[in-house]
Amino acid sequence: MQLVVLGLNHKTASVDVRECFTFSEEQIKMALNHLHEYEEISECVLISTCNRTEMYAVVDDAEDGLQAMQQFLQRMSKKPFNIEDFFFYIEEGCIKHLFRVTSSLDSLIIGEGQILSQVKKAYSMACDVGTTSTVLNTLFHRAIAVGKKVRTETRIAHSTVSVSYAAVELAKKVFGELSASNVLLLGAGQMGELTAKHLVENGVKTVFVSNRRYERAVELAQKFHGIAVPFESFMQGAVDADIIITSTGAPHYIIRTWDVAHLMPKRQGRPIIIIDIAVPRDVEPEAAAISGVSLYNIDDLEAVIESNIRQREKEAVLAEEIIKKELEELLIKFRYLSLRPIMARMTEKAEKIRQREFKRALTKLPDINPDERKAIENMSKMIMRKMLRDPMVCINQAACNQDEEFYLDAIRDLFKLDAIGEGRNREKKKASYRYAKQ
Repeated sequence: MQLVVLGLNHKTASVDVRECFTFSEEQIKMALNHLHEYEEISECVLISTCNRTEMYAVVDDAEDGLQAMQQFLQRMSKKPFNIEDFFFYIEEGCIKHLFRVTSSLDSLIIGEGQILSQVKKAYSMACDVGTTSTVLNTLFHRAIAVGKKVRTETRIAHSTVSVSYAAVELAKKVFGELSASNVLLLGAGQMGELTAKHLVENGVKTVFVSNRRYERAVELAQKFHGIAVPFESFMQGAVDADIIITSTGAPHYIIRTWDVAHLMPKRQGRPIIIIDIAVPRDVEPEAAAISGVSLYNIDDLEAVIESNIRQREKEAVLAEEIIKKELEELLIKFRYLSLRPIMARMTEKAEKIRQREFKRALTKLPDINPDERKAIENMSKMIMRKMLRDPMVCINQAACNQDEEFYLDAIRDLFKLDAIGEGRNREKKKASYRYAKQ
């Protein structure tokens, strides 16, 4: 049994390759329903997002499993499969990778919050279809817990790392609470719209929208339940706005220092934030010198973002420490996972023998009192435990190394632990083991 992952992401493959291996929920469910056709794969979870597609599997042999997983993904995508676009991790590497994924350390933006819910959903789909069992259930439960722990015990997701969110943070620094603030959006570009969206989500009261094409301003204003303003009179709307976001794409300044100087007296001392995210800039830089005006351009926002990214990178170091500790604990758990059935059967058989012989002894000792009976039973238990101790230690020491299958077979033979119908399968495993040793 080996735990493996085959996948690609934004680090290993370009977007044109990634989109060939991006699958819908229906595609994933349909594919997982055919997993039984691949004898080499016993368990599987498939994660597919815009930046990654990863197939986690339990296989008997990593090399054979890799070929089967390639066939599985190629059958899904129906596109050429180039192994150089993919990564393939085994055992510890696989576990560590998933822990880093759920902790958002492997994301395009460190600390982003979507990936954990995406992993949960992928795992839930696999559970519903029935392609997970003990190993992947154990792995994904721990991985999801690790992702939550990293977000709880570090500040990896606390600082903003997008232009739109940085703009919101700057607005909060000036106004604090935004519920009484109004926004004037100049231009209907995607970045400006996104910034306005985040401001509204943070409680902004009213959004005024102005665009050279008035019908587009009306359309966008409806999205925010706002008010469309004709482009030629947007400075009149600025009187009631507390925040101006401008991203028109004009080749020259559309707000000059003179315009802002005449605007401020009409505002009766109320401050204003102007966030200019246009390139080339929409606002004349000298406007920043006017009292009550806070002017930010794209460079200012990127400086905030860069600072926050560095902060997240510091937190990522703490997250890596959490992952290291959790990885060590799970490896110990996995080390003995495959040995539990044989150890349980050996203990169960020994206990049945002990109980049978104890009852026989009691029939020959009818006059013993309860204390004597208890002493004899405790002695029988101690003898059983001490007799089993050395075989148990031997099995534990052989866990997850090349001698594991040899010792498992030896224990089965010595203690006669074969279940009915298991003999033929075990002979096949023995042959494979001998071949591997050669």
